[in-house]
Amino acid sequence: MPGFGIDAIHEAARRLTGHVVRTPLLNSPMLDDLVGARVLVKAECLQLTGSFKVRGALNALLALDEDARRAGIVAYSAGNHGQGVAAAARLAGCPAVIVMPSTAPRIKVDNCRWWGAETVLYDARTEDREEVARKIIEERGMTLIPPFDDPRVMAGQGTVGLEIAEQARELGLTPDTVLVNCSGGGLAAGVFTALDDALPGLANHIVEPAGFDKMARSLATGRVCANPHPPGGLMDAISGPAAGARPLAVLRHHDVTGLTATDEEALAAMATAHRLLKIVIEPGGAASLAALLSGKVDARGKVVALVASGGNVDPAVCRRALAD
Repeated sequence: MPGFGIDAIHEAARRLTGHVVRTPLLNSPMLDDLVGARVLVKAECLQLTGSFKVRGALNALLALDEDARRAGIVAYSAGNHGQGVAAAARLAGCPAVIVMPSTAPRIKVDNCRWWGAETVLYDARTEDREEVARKIIEERGMTLIPPFDDPRVMAGQGTVGLEIAEQARELGLTPDTVLVNCSGGGLAAGVFTALDDALPGLANHIVEPAGFDKMARSLATGRVCANPHPPGGLMDAISGPAAGARPLAVLRHHDVTGLTATDEEALAAMATAHRLLKIVIEPGGAASLAALLSGKVDARGKVVALVASGGNVDPAVCRRALAD
């Protein structure tokens, strides 16, 4: 694919050095004992803005020429992508506009503004977010940073995979199995591309919310599939409307198995992560750990790496998880 591949991921790593956090690869002997495997958790919940999203956004931004950077960037998102783009713009010193529904949680709107981005709110009942963003692009000459269906964004997310390989090597371990939470597929495409280059022969798994497994269905049919609309459940961060065409094309070249997790399994995984790893993860960020803990992958005796992709959780949901 033009603009994407292992070389693009290494280039992204060079661009991002010194700008993003090299998040830890966590391990707990108690978690290992619980699962019967050596479990390595890439804690992207500890990344800037609380999710991996800033990696792809910043790589895409830094790949622009000076004129485009000066004009600024725009994104549409009610969640982690918007905050990642806002942070990327601040790090690069350029303007950003985040298009968000008027119903977006106040904390997420305020977070985007804290990073210095302008927020434009729209009525999701009567307005289309892509049309709102298009008008801003036309009027201001800004560049759209897509959430996942973009080679530069995918390459930035792939740096998560590079770090997993490096950090596992530092621990003297070689993963056998990798689990990645999946919505549009940009993170999974990047991580599997990086890891399959460094560690050929891995068992690759994507994990999606039960009933919203659009990427697994896309892989099975060979065409982009959509989720039911509107999305439901607690794992809203990975319940986007449709799989990305570019991530799908990449994932079809890897031996990927689709798994799912339920809301209750995600809540249990959040509690386990808090108790054994001392981290806070959101339901969508806990999907891979949930699939592992519920026995949906053959892990016994293996080294399993997974990505805790985000930690921007509503306090009420966090209390619910920890109360169970």
